[in-house]
Amino acid sequence: MILLATLIERFGADYLAQYPRCALPAQRQALNAMQRCRTTLAPRMLAQCGDCGQQQMVPHSCGHRNCPHCQAHESQAWIERQTQRLVPGNYFLITFTVPAELRALIWQHQRVAFTALMDCAWQTLRTFSQNHKHLHGTPGAVAVLHTHSRQLEFHPHVHMLMPAAALDADKGLWRSMRRSNKGDGYLFNHKALAKVFCGKFTAALRQHDLALPPQLPKGWVVDCKSVGNGEKAIIYLGRYLYRGVIPEKDILRCDGNHVTYRWRDGKTKRIATRTVSGAEFLRLVLQHVLPKGFRRARNFGFLHPNSKRLIALLKLLVFKRPRTMPTAPPSSASTPRTQWKCACCGAAMVVLRRRILPSTNAPPAHQSELYTRK
Repeated sequence: MILLATLIERFGADYLAQYPRCALPAQRQALNAMQRCRTTLAPRMLAQCGDCGQQQMVPHSCGHRNCPHCQAHESQAWIERQTQRLVPGNYFLITFTVPAELRALIWQHQRVAFTALMDCAWQTLRTFSQNHKHLHGTPGAVAVLHTHSRQLEFHPHVHMLMPAAALDADKGLWRSMRRSNKGDGYLFNHKALAKVFCGKFTAALRQHDLALPPQLPKGWVVDCKSVGNGEKAIIYLGRYLYRGVIPEKDILRCDGNHVTYRWRDGKTKRIATRTVSGAEFLRLVLQHVLPKGFRRARNFGFLHPNSKRLIALLKLLVFKRPRTMPTAPPSSASTPRTQWKCACCGAAMVVLRRRILPSTNAPPAHQSELYTRK
């Protein structure tokens, strides 16, 4: 397996030289963090065994949300929190995609465009739910922003996971979709969703004085499919939430100045490979680093953490009824963080000190110049 940190060390200078406009502050920070992760250049922590007293110095992990080695516990914790909030009923995964003509504009104004993308997708679902003859209320949804295609190209889209149900807080009613002649696999018309989303998103971009391309396609793409009780969809959405866009096991070869990685074709379901230069590979990976502080995952409607009144009403209407009780009731228990074991006796290690600077924390001159923004 080829480590991403090794590729950054080898091709980092070529990446910054060939793609200076792509190396935004967030990308440079990711370069520094992932290269120093758990190396001698990183700060260290002192741990001691609770039984035998053995002490050990270990370098810190970088904790960057795009590092393939970090945030595994945070990703699992997010999946467990969202699973606990699942409500009885059939779930749907609605994917809102923007046309290729808008990708350059979105890249240049990422914070504004990504926020508008997620908000407009939610507003579209809320409008359809409130106007639906069976729902006629406020829905709940879990939104996750993805910016990559299977080939790692820039392809911004947002996944909205929502149950076929809505909550009418004014009347205190919980309404769910009835079984129709179209089966459980139908919620909203995808063409109508695309038309409304197109209008809302383009209007939001104009409100921020962003010049749209002269020719935009009329037919936008919105996919709406049933995903059962939502558990598998939660796992899918959490897969790329904290650990980057490509696992290191998919990096197959590094021959000279080229890197070969594998990806799964969405149409044929077959494994394909792609070979690019080392600098191009880093560009493909780092272009998906989000602006600092931007939240990739958000909850809306009655699933929003701040909607305490709606959540309390939802528990009263749904979870307290035996006939609608979900198979896995919500629980406050979560998977504990993996304990660090002593190499001598196998007992748990206790961290005594953190962020201990190494004896030489400064990288070599060429690395310092490489990752310092001029």
